Amino acid sequence: MGEGHYLVGLDLRGRKVVVVGGGSVAQRRLPNLIAAGADVHVIAIDPRPTVEAEPAVTVHRRAWADGDLTRGELADAWYVLACTDDPAVNAAVGAEATAQRIFCVRADDARQGTAVTPASGRYDGLQYAVLAGGDHRRSAATRAAIGVALAEGTGLSVAAAAPHAAGVALVGGGPGDPELITVRGRRLLAQADVVVADRLAPGALLDELGPQVEVIDAAKVPYGRAIRQEKINELLVDRARAGKFVVRLKGGDPYVFGRGFEELEACVEAGVPVTVVPGITSPISAPALAGIPVTHRGMTHEVVIVSGHVAPDHPDSLTDWSALAKLRGTLVLMMAVQRLDAFAGALLHGGKAADTPVALIENASRPDQRLIRTDLANAAATAVAEKLVPPAIVVIGPTAAFDASSVAPQPGEDA
Repeated sequence: MGEGHYLVGLDLRGRKVVVVGGGSVAQRRLPNLIAAGADVHVIAIDPRPTVEAEPAVTVHRRAWADGDLTRGELADAWYVLACTDDPAVNAAVGAEATAQRIFCVRADDARQGTAVTPASGRYDGLQYAVLAGGDHRRSAATRAAIGVALAEGTGLSVAAAAPHAAGVALVGGGPGDPELITVRGRRLLAQADVVVADRLAPGALLDELGPQVEVIDAAKVPYGRAIRQEKINELLVDRARAGKFVVRLKGGDPYVFGRGFEELEACVEAGVPVTVVPGITSPISAPALAGIPVTHRGMTHEVVIVSGHVAPDHPDSLTDWSALAKLRGTLVLMMAVQRLDAFAGALLHGGKAADTPVALIENASRPDQRLIRTDLANAAATAVAEKLVPPAIVVIGPTAAFDASSVAPQPGEDA
């Protein structure tokens, strides 16, 4: 099949792409479509939480209807992906797309579509893609080998990824950019039989998985739909006991407000082998990516990372906000968008100066990363006015005012 296709790059910027289905396959494809700048519309009766919560996608919660590509919001599409688990629906989508001369990918039967999705990757501004005649393991292994060869400057040696023994790996995926996962994390991901993915895990990495890999959406949408932690623990143990190698792909680091140790405890108690792969954590990396150091010689001697999942006056709160108000270093708040007014008020009440610099960093490491500067007295109002949404990091302290773009090069440095 691969030899019969013509590889081409599509410019989808601002162009309508229709994805029919809101399950595992759609979840994998969306990040790269969004990164390409497409105007993505999803039609799904019951989309996964990660799909439904994606702000860059228009979700139509309904079934596919004949004529969808010829009328209303879905007319004038440039590209279609039929990703449901019903072959009859996918066939109908494909037939209508063909009649409208729109290229269509059939996720259930590639040979019946007019386009196929290759195993693709990126490196230093380069994009590459592999088709292997429907041999998904071979195309995935080749894509991985190309990535390693480019990164290491070595020759290309292709072999199918060796199977991994049954068990669980808790892998930190970093702040969102797929290139910020560790080398070990990416290697284990390529060997996975099952991937249990967080909403904040790098979604583009899921698109690199072969269709034989089971992807389970373990999204915890802020103030929305969420899978219970106990259920996640059960999934990890059950799949591993069934002889599968399971990668629990998490955003950031598994042990920084990621409940990673709870999952490790569940695996150990069940006698399941478990490995922990640390990740680049967002409370450190998000400020760095925005040009803000969380420490600076002669200015900050401490960094405190605080979870904002409960309000300061909540009986479950373990944080001494009056003590935090007295610190002179950097305070980083996670999961704090909805309660920023309460947190800022607690710090001000504890004596923190109203003009203390604050930086609000949204979608760190992603193409739509946004940096908003304010001060403690106006932080909550600014967040509302700027429509700040999770995932976002709040940096409070003197270094939050730093602006790397305004730093002049020193004598002898390159300009």
